[in-house]
Amino acid sequence: MRLLKTFALAASVGLALSATSNSASAQITAYEGARVIVGDGRAPIENATIIVNGARIQQVGPSTGVQVPAGATRVNLAGKTVMPMIVDTHVHLTNNRDGLIRDLKQRAYYGISTAQSMGTNGFNLLPVRGENVPGGARYLSAGRGITRPEPGRDNTPFWVDTEEQARGVVRELAANKVDIVKIWVDDRNGMYPKLTPALYGAIIDEAHKNNLRVTAHIFTLEDAKGLLRAGVDAFAHSVRDKDVDDEFMTLVKQRPNLVVNPNLPDRGVKTDVAWLQASLPAAEFQKVQEENVDNQRAQTAYGIQARNLAKLTAAGVKIVEGEDGNTSYGPHIEMEDMVIAGMTPMQVITASAKIAAEFLRLGDAGTIEAGKSADLLVLDANPLDDIKNTRKIWAVYLRGAAVDRSKRP
Repeated sequence: MRLLKTFALAASVGLALSATSNSASAQITAYEGARVIVGDGRAPIENATIIVNGARIQQVGPSTGVQVPAGATRVNLAGKTVMPMIVDTHVHLTNNRDGLIRDLKQRAYYGISTAQSMGTNGFNLLPVRGENVPGGARYLSAGRGITRPEPGRDNTPFWVDTEEQARGVVRELAANKVDIVKIWVDDRNGMYPKLTPALYGAIIDEAHKNNLRVTAHIFTLEDAKGLLRAGVDAFAHSVRDKDVDDEFMTLVKQRPNLVVNPNLPDRGVKTDVAWLQASLPAAEFQKVQEENVDNQRAQTAYGIQARNLAKLTAAGVKIVEGEDGNTSYGPHIEMEDMVIAGMTPMQVITASAKIAAEFLRLGDAGTIEAGKSADLLVLDANPLDDIKNTRKIWAVYLRGAAVDRSKRP
């Protein structure tokens, strides 16, 4: 009798272990045979295998050196290229919860894993940062940005006129635990007074006292120089009024941790927009077509900013991607513009992956490595050959789960 009980116990333990093993292996997926662009600038891994356990990457390397666990789901990606999902450092998302959730899902649809909203979302939306939105990109936010009074424009940002006000709103931002402080130093073509050196100096000083970084929307070269002298951490746009000079580059080189989102403007050149037709509603696609024209003024503006980006890149400045607006597919256009400005496709992918994730202080994003979030953008063609291939999306895996791409959210 005791022997039978022992056998029965052993059998039940074996079944339990088997069930546990099967349950564990059921969460493991092996993506095999693709070219993997890690996202940090290193050479791609050809014929790679990526082992994903739940929402995390467990292992990645050449297929010959990766052992696929027994029972794992196997996905054949032969002929495909896998890169990290894009990290968008500069957006302006809808200022209500339903719209924000839609925006985040649309970004995931286009292969964007993270979006940082820059100063035009209220504090009431900050809790979304802690949510795991199914099929939706991760949300970060500057909360309410800071500018001078701009009657007639968005009044979500704080409007300040004194140093006391400026320091007070920074402390309020700190109390709400925003991810970064966004300021606008721009007179909007002479329509409004802009933040003075005394005001933005007070903001930067108070932010640093509260362990916050400051990123600045700028337009002019002179304002950029003043902000650098005041210790600004990042630029949400590069210089737009003229080519940067030696004094500016000297100031930049004195700040090795400076981060620049070039946020290039429309090139003013008619392009092929057919890649968007399948995903956009007819009326929205028609509007894209109508706006897709040659524009000499836009070409001049792009030329200035493209030359400035080339100088910053050559100087080794940390460049990140950010499309500035609420165009869910915008990063793919921005990345092409960055290549046309002189960056290599690998530099642009790194700017949109590892460097962008580091700027947003995301320790689990930006590269395809063990321990990182399984945010995989699977492409039908190699973006190192042509950066526009980031638009040829075969599949998106966000936090290890396939994003439904049967239609745009």
